[in-house]
Amino acid sequence: MQKIRNIAVIAHVDHGKTTLVDGLLKQSGTYGSHEQVNERAMDSNALEKERGITILSKNTAIRFGDHKINVIDTPGHADFGGEVERVLKMVDGALILVDAYEGVMPQTKFVVKKMLALGLKPIVVINKIDKPSADPERVVDEVFDLFVAMDATEDQLDFPIIYAAARDGMAKLNMSDPDGDFTCLFNTILEKVPEPTGDPENPTQLQVFTLDYDNYVGKIGIARIFNGKIAKGDNILLAKADGEMVKGKISKLIGFMGLNRMEIQEAEAGDIVAVAGIETVDVGDTICDPQNPMPLDPMHIEEPTLTVVFSVNDSPLAGQEGKHVTANKIRERLDSEMNTNVAMRYETVGEGKFIVSGRGELQITILAENMRREGFEFGIGRPEVIVKEIEGVKCEPFEHLVVDLPADNAGTIIERLGRRKAEMKAMVPMGEGFTRVEFEIPARGLIGFRGQFLTDTKGEGVMNHSFLEFRPYTGNVESRQYGALISMEDGVALAYSLFNLQDRGVLFTAPQTKVYKGMIIGEHSRSNDLDVNPIKGKAQSNVRSSGADEAIKLVPPRDMNLERALEWIEDDELLEVTPVSIRIRKRWLDPSDRKRYGAKK
Repeated sequence: MQKIRNIAVIAHVDHGKTTLVDGLLKQSGTYGSHEQVNERAMDSNALEKERGITILSKNTAIRFGDHKINVIDTPGHADFGGEVERVLKMVDGALILVDAYEGVMPQTKFVVKKMLALGLKPIVVINKIDKPSADPERVVDEVFDLFVAMDATEDQLDFPIIYAAARDGMAKLNMSDPDGDFTCLFNTILEKVPEPTGDPENPTQLQVFTLDYDNYVGKIGIARIFNGKIAKGDNILLAKADGEMVKGKISKLIGFMGLNRMEIQEAEAGDIVAVAGIETVDVGDTICDPQNPMPLDPMHIEEPTLTVVFSVNDSPLAGQEGKHVTANKIRERLDSEMNTNVAMRYETVGEGKFIVSGRGELQITILAENMRREGFEFGIGRPEVIVKEIEGVKCEPFEHLVVDLPADNAGTIIERLGRRKAEMKAMVPMGEGFTRVEFEIPARGLIGFRGQFLTDTKGEGVMNHSFLEFRPYTGNVESRQYGALISMEDGVALAYSLFNLQDRGVLFTAPQTKVYKGMIIGEHSRSNDLDVNPIKGKAQSNVRSSGADEAIKLVPPRDMNLERALEWIEDDELLEVTPVSIRIRKRWLDPSDRKRYGAKK
């Protein structure tokens, strides 16, 4: 019997989970002396490296002494909460990381609630104690209060505490101790995390908690073995969530060590492995013994709360910058996304239109950003929340929102959120002139709010939110206050005409950019839309005038990235996404069509 421990690393976004896993990998001697390893090695996807956030949960294995420790690194963002929930069912203990200054945040509450409900034993790591503003003692009290509020058991309340600076590979059991390495953390894991239950002699039971895809072997299910043994070439029975039983055969068995995966012949209860050869495998399915099938309870996966329409790009500039532009290509790409991403769904509606549902704007913009990098060109509509009928009442998703902001801006933000139907629940001073305010708000009220929030707090505010529940519909919510500046001509924008349009609002377009009729080139300073001509040049004459050669001074245009643009648009507007550019346009390019549609509405 192998000596195994299974743990998950959970925390709020940016509290240092991936950095801690880096330190564990380095200090356990898992890497060979010849291996060159990047910082945050677990964040393997290009977007994860750029944004410094974890998007997909990933697992690794570490050897410490004669023990094997399976570690699962999880995302900290509310939009990927579904990933965290599934992972926690696969482990026997959890490292809860909390920032030594920020303390308990919305996502900390979300993951702690899930962890305590599953009866896991926590180890609390107070990270970033090297910050000048760190206050570890206050944060320990906050964590204890949170556990009490969440009805933790006596055993869970007696949690070990480790003080760490994961970036420097430093950890200690008391603040007064000299700085040490991660040995105390490894020893705490071995002492406090229980050994996996389950017996290699029992009938086989594996549950799949995440999916991967390989062009050669097809769908791969990453699963924990709860009972029995599994070997390459075994005939198995796959128990689906709806009770259907599918026969299959394990064509490949893969084990984990460090950042590497290697083929293994067999594995037994307690371990985490990847299995290939079963095409219909899904998250939550049980792989069991055909002679004595004993399926485990299927997993509950959080419902999507937002939908967005992806469509084939039909603008005048369509097909000039992208490689994949047809509906079939977009459908294939969405299919392959659904193979591994369980928190998202899609359905086809009409010719070349697909409704994609997800857990939040970030999750949808990450999919769109990945697609444009792969050469796709498409249109996206405004995100809408999913409205359900529960016991005959129309209900919509509500979010728990926490904002940290300079105390001087609190009044403005509370007033703005009030107009968006938010209800204030708590207000706490955070020291150093900052205040933390908590709200409950309809998810609709958050669409398009982030840009306004950053402007009002001069970029100093931080906002975090996580899904709360479905509640009765609250009526209309205020949206964007300003209209759009819309091009009335096709051509190339010129500095001369943009200079004259600057007084009308904020521009999104630089000189020499291609524009077309119906494309939005800026935000109007008033609430109505305005048709403008950005391609008009200066009329030349052969008479010299005194003001002829005054230099044109242009204000730099506002940089509209994918997330910003998606938040900014209204119902009658679309985003045109290509590998080279992101353009904002009206759904109806012709002004008379817009008027006709506006009158109907």
